[in-house]
Amino acid sequence: MKKFKWIQMIAFVSVLVLLLQGCSTGNSAEKENKSGKETASGDKTGGELVVVRLSDATGLDPHFITDIPSANVVHGKVYETLLAFDKDRNFVPLLATEWKQVDDLTWDFTLREGVKFHDGTPFNGEAVKATFDRLLDPATGSPQKDKLGMISEVVVVDDTHITIKLSTPYAPLLSILASNEGSILSPKMIQETPDELATHPVGTGPFVFDSWKSGQAITLNKNNDYWGEKAKVDSVVFKVVPEDATRLAMIESGEAHISDQVPVTEIERIENSDKMSLFRTDGLAVEYLGFNTTVAPFDNVKVRQAISYAIEREAIISGVYNNVGTLANVAMSPQVFGYSADVKAYPYDVNKAKELLQEAGFDKGIKVKLLTSDRKERINMAEVIQSQLKGIGVDVEIQVMEYGSYIQQIENSEHQMLIGGWGNATGDGDYNQYNLFHSASVGAPGNHFYYQNPVVDNLIEQARVETEPRKREEIYKEAMQIEMDDAVYVPIRNYELLAVYSNNVDNFWLDASNYLMLKDVTVK
Repeated sequence: MKKFKWIQMIAFVSVLVLLLQGCSTGNSAEKENKSGKETASGDKTGGELVVVRLSDATGLDPHFITDIPSANVVHGKVYETLLAFDKDRNFVPLLATEWKQVDDLTWDFTLREGVKFHDGTPFNGEAVKATFDRLLDPATGSPQKDKLGMISEVVVVDDTHITIKLSTPYAPLLSILASNEGSILSPKMIQETPDELATHPVGTGPFVFDSWKSGQAITLNKNNDYWGEKAKVDSVVFKVVPEDATRLAMIESGEAHISDQVPVTEIERIENSDKMSLFRTDGLAVEYLGFNTTVAPFDNVKVRQAISYAIEREAIISGVYNNVGTLANVAMSPQVFGYSADVKAYPYDVNKAKELLQEAGFDKGIKVKLLTSDRKERINMAEVIQSQLKGIGVDVEIQVMEYGSYIQQIENSEHQMLIGGWGNATGDGDYNQYNLFHSASVGAPGNHFYYQNPVVDNLIEQARVETEPRKREEIYKEAMQIEMDDAVYVPIRNYELLAVYSNNVDNFWLDASNYLMLKDVTVK
């Protein structure tokens, strides 16, 4: 104990000296704050962590977030869930310490004690109920509602015990509760100012929301009252930097620390750098060329099939992505439960493509529009597709939009074709199938194909309630085959996730859903 007091005294003197230096130089104190401080154990803590990104978030309310880049700002940082995934995708306790399935329709959860929201409101059973009641209330208008729509009631037993009752069995319940959609929100915000949650998130997580300068940066600060092990950095700044070269230069110079949007053309440069490192891992996401099946000419299945035959997908993987990721055969990653290798994508066959176009009445050619976000690889992919389709008489006009505008357009059905991707947050096939192909998910929830097929709807619903894994896999296989026969999309690439980070950063990783794991990150 005496030794500890001497250390405290030495630390106090050291800080005093630094403060005096700061008064004379005008910037030493600021440098100390940004570089962090060293604890008695030798670990670096404190400082500011800068994450540079291509685009700004589209919103910060988990009940309305439908894209991973926006969820990445708050999930596991500002907001927490009842349970979470570890590095091996196993469930671990978070706001719930224990859970058990009583029967097919009933789950009991024991909640963690001593937790408070960032606004001081206590976390308890009523808070969990308020969150899910809001999500499931039709008046809320949440595009996430159907993802947890099987919850019929949250029963508060007492402050630390709740029961979730389902209307039907739901095999992947725990996986969705562990995802962004299961975030627990401040009941005070829900009751008093729910609309402000879009721009001012309030959760229980290791970081507290500080500010959002639209189009520029979002800042989170360390939660000094966090119930668990506290974050190592004092703040995280998500800074919008649209230019790929600038983001990389900022990492290399130390001006920024992490970027999860890495140009594949820069991999060799990063790997050869002594100032940067590359994080690589197989992801749960799939990239595709999609059709709006409700607008001409893509309301004609033969046109969609013709385009599918005309895309040389292997050339995109090698030419655009430098073989980062693997060739996809369906809109579900091999890493996701329910994937099937037996469903085959359309082979490259120009003659078959021309034949189908002629049968569809477009033998004299056709003009279409292809929408993409402004990510470099996607623009390059659009240009390759444009070139390939020219060979069968399809004239493609490429539309490039900033990410927020791109999302708005596809959610309003203002597109013909799109280059898109779907990041699976749960590792379960329901997250792909229900969100991408079920008629209830048309629009904002994820079905940007505007595809509606009662047979597919029924299969997806069967898979949701089926508890036998092999039977679920067979159901998904059947659904995916119908979707392929209907040529709803052209599968392109299974993601390999990339992130570049400064060598001054320790303990950073991406999970398979492409979430930045920042709580334990330190900056030297």
